[in-house]
Amino acid sequence: MTGTVIKNTGSSYVVKTDNGSELQCKIKGNFRIKGIRTTNPVAVGDIVEVKPNDNGDSYITAITPRRNYIIRRASNLSKEAHIIAANIDAVCLIATLFHPVTSTTFIDRFLATAEAYNVPATLVINKADLCEGDEERTEYLDAVTYLYRSIGYNVVHTSAETGMGVDELRQLLAGKTTLLSGNSGVGKTSLINRLIPGLDLRTAAISTVHDTGMHTTTFSEMFELPAPGGRIIDTPGVKGFGTVDMDRTEIAHYFPEIFATSAGCKYNNCSHTHEPGCAVRQAVNDHTIAASRYSSYLSILEDIGSNDKYRKPF
Repeated sequence: MTGTVIKNTGSSYVVKTDNGSELQCKIKGNFRIKGIRTTNPVAVGDIVEVKPNDNGDSYITAITPRRNYIIRRASNLSKEAHIIAANIDAVCLIATLFHPVTSTTFIDRFLATAEAYNVPATLVINKADLCEGDEERTEYLDAVTYLYRSIGYNVVHTSAETGMGVDELRQLLAGKTTLLSGNSGVGKTSLINRLIPGLDLRTAAISTVHDTGMHTTTFSEMFELPAPGGRIIDTPGVKGFGTVDMDRTEIAHYFPEIFATSAGCKYNNCSHTHEPGCAVRQAVNDHTIAASRYSSYLSILEDIGSNDKYRKPF
């Protein structure tokens, strides 16, 4: 029988079969992505073949070819990667500008990965209510929003505390399978509790010492959304986002404004780091490309330099 992986606990998986039943499963076989070592051979969102055995246990025996996936380099093992989710229609990056601060480098790395796999991405800035009545914070919120909207990304302001923007987010998710990801402490779990009344996922307070979030989601899980419908994949919060399987000559393609500007470079193979006649570096100097975005581009180039064995397997 076939089904969709809806939960990954690390040692086992929950598969929702085509007839609607849920089976606790283990894996049987080698499901590694060709050319890339992964910490999790099966991911939430995978469509799999399941076979029960005589003693009542069920095993995943095969994975249907993925139409896409989002992957990052494992934080503890730099030579291994972690598949965050598979077979998704969209991704929402949940970020906060205050308490805690999501760095623009993290945002850019995530968005570049979504671009690499042609997954439409939305930036959801949560805890926007913390900017109300504070002119400096409001100006920063407006500046970040303008930056990413000017590139072409959809940006939504939300507050899990007040409910601001939740209805807009719900409509954005309708009818799709969407990955929700972000740093710990950005309020992702609280937003999900708003989106799915009665779910009551556990939340935790922000560390008052380091102003960082503490993990409350310990495994990935897919949830069905109430009307107008859709599915979301909740994942544990991540501290960093190491990019994987990118060719250094393609990195600029994953930064829309850099790619568009590169048409004016003197050399077709311009790396936008040192070459004369580089339109991208000129645009950075002219402030038509944000310095933060260019810095993120350079940081990924540095990653690829030390991990250039990674390549897309399809």
